[in-house]
Parts: sequence; C-alpha cells; structure tokens
Amino acid sequence: MKIDGKPYRTIWLAADGRTVEVIDQTRLPHALEIRPLSTLDDAVAAIRDMIVRGAPLIGATAGYGMALAMAADASDAMLGRAYDHLMATRPTAVNLRWALDDLRHLLLPLPTAQRATAAYTRADEICAADVAICAAIGRHGLPLLEAAKSRKNPGQRINILTHCNAGWLATVDWGTAMAPIYMAHDRGLDLHVWVDETRPRNQGASLTAWELGKHGVAHTVIADNTGGHLMQHGMVDLCIVGTDRTSRRGDVGNKIGTYLKALAARDNGVPFYAAVPSPSIDWTLDDGVRDIPIEQRDGAEVARVTGRLATGAIASVEIVPAGTAVANYAFDVTPARLVTGLITERGVCEASAAGLLSLFPEHAWAA
Repeated sequence: MKIDGKPYRTIWLAADGRTVEVIDQTRLPHALEIRPLSTLDDAVAAIRDMIVRGAPLIGATAGYGMALAMAADASDAMLGRAYDHLMATRPTAVNLRWALDDLRHLLLPLPTAQRATAAYTRADEICAADVAICAAIGRHGLPLLEAAKSRKNPGQRINILTHCNAGWLATVDWGTAMAPIYMAHDRGLDLHVWVDETRPRNQGASLTAWELGKHGVAHTVIADNTGGHLMQHGMVDLCIVGTDRTSRRGDVGNKIGTYLKALAARDNGVPFYAAVPSPSIDWTLDDGVRDIPIEQRDGAEVARVTGRLATGAIASVEIVPAGTAVANYAFDVTPARLVTGLITERGVCEASAAGLLSLFPEHAWAA
C-alpha cells in the first residue's frame, strides 16, 4: 500500500539485512515513525505494547523475533527462551502460536550455525505468504461488494461497516477485511466505509481512518454504539470484520464489540462477513465462545485517552474518576450462527466446520 505515494509494508528488513523495521502504530495517526527491532526483547516489546498489532502482523513479527534471537545466540536454550517469551505476549491471536511453532519445528533439527539464516529466510517467507493470502482474500471478497452494488439503485453508493482495524496495518500488506474494499475502490466501485472508533484503543479512528484516507477511500468515523442505528435505517449494506482466531466450526474471535455488531446485523438483515486468513484458523478448537482465550489488558487503556492538543502536542488524559475499577476485555467471540460467511484465501464459505473443510480438506482430522 502507499503513504503519500510511497509504497510501504508494515514490516521489513533494514539495509543491514539483520535489523527489522516496523511502522510504530502507537504513534499513528499523528506521526509516522519507523521503529527498528534489533533484539529478541525489541520484538517482544513491539508485540506486547502494540507497536505492531493485528493477528497476521503479530505472526510475522514473531517470526522475525525468532530470527533476531538466533542471530544473537543460536543455542537450544535461546531457541526455547525466544519461543516462550514471544508466546507470552498476546494470548488471543493464534497466528502468534502458528508462526512460533513453524519456526521451532524448522530450527530445532538444524545445526546452530545454520539457524539464523534459516530463521530469516522463513520469516521472509511468512511475510510473502501473508501478502499473497490477503490479496487472495481481496479477490474473493470483491464479488460480495459488487453484488451489494447491484442491489442498489443507480447512482447509489454502497456502505460497508468495519470494526477495529483489519487493513494493511494489521497485516504485512493489503489487509484482510479491508482488502476487498481497496480492490473495489481501485476498480471504481462507488463505496463508503463506516469506521467504528473501536474503543478502548481506537484502532478504527486512529488506524483504519488513517489508511483509508491515505488511499482515498470515502469514510466516516462513528462511535462504536452507532452501528445498530445505522443498520435500522438502511444505511449499512454489509459488515466486514477481521479475526484474531477462528474456531474450526466458524466462531470468530475479534476485537471487543464485534459480537454486538453481529447481533445488530442479524436483527436488521445485514450480511455480516469475517475475513479469515487460514493461519488465523485454530483447528484445535471447536467451541470458540468457550475456548478462545480472551486477553485482558491494562485498565489504563480504558481509563485514559491519547490525542493531539490544540498546541499540537500529544497528551494522554484520564477520563474516569480516580480510583474507579476498570475492566479491559480486549476481544469477544461471535458465534458462527451470526456470521453470513467467511472470506478466506481459497474462497467464501459458510461459517461452519463443513464450510471450512470444503475449502481446507487437509484439516479433515479436526472433524
């Protein structure tokens, strides 16, 4: 994707071929800053502190984190330490475990002298695969938007509601839920995106709105509780969200508030889709509502907001009474029965075990 005409990915290797560079998403939308990651601890902090976020990008960063660890010390002890420290950063996004298991399986049999090079090569491959997966999701999701446009009167644009950020900032490039939107926009389809602010970290207001603006896509930021009202009044043609972990029967774990949007969509007959890259499918879990782990983050994310003052300075301020108890559940799970369909890199399917297995038959063991 492009920022002011310059192509970017969210993560890449620096000129030295060893240091990893990422866009610091905690500084957006007010400043575009590039953060170098030189050590395992840097990669751990980048994931834990949400300098990078979004399940696919978390997985890619974890892969490079293993490479950074191997470049410093390729011993079995360091391999185990890197795996454990990275795994502990974010419990909900299954791409983290997927990438770490992949790297550990690759590296353990290798002589220590080969591990660093192998780890960097595999991390590069994970990034390239993510770009291809997201582009394929875009191609398979595009007909859904074209069909929605065909149901509108001539001259009417389609309105798409999103929640959180599932754009290119959440992946290596393209995004998941946003990939069909970008492709439709690039083809000239007249569309508009309702962007949920997505409290408490405001990924919609800060990230989705920023990248849509840079790409020239018409959009409007709304308070999280506005979506139901818009659906009641026919102002939403379809919803598309991303996922951090989807169970094998199609339950979708995503940013907190997604479940409420799905309920409103069902009540108002609005199609509700989730964009699901295959590394985000947890084939070991059946009941997502019961079994997907829900990260509980620091209550300060709810109690404080950060923004730009009239002076131009960036400040963080308290918005709740001192001493108030605060809960910060970061994700919820939308049951498969509320999901119209899953958009994957292999096609669109119903949100069910049978639907997923029709596209990914190699996982029939999970049934």
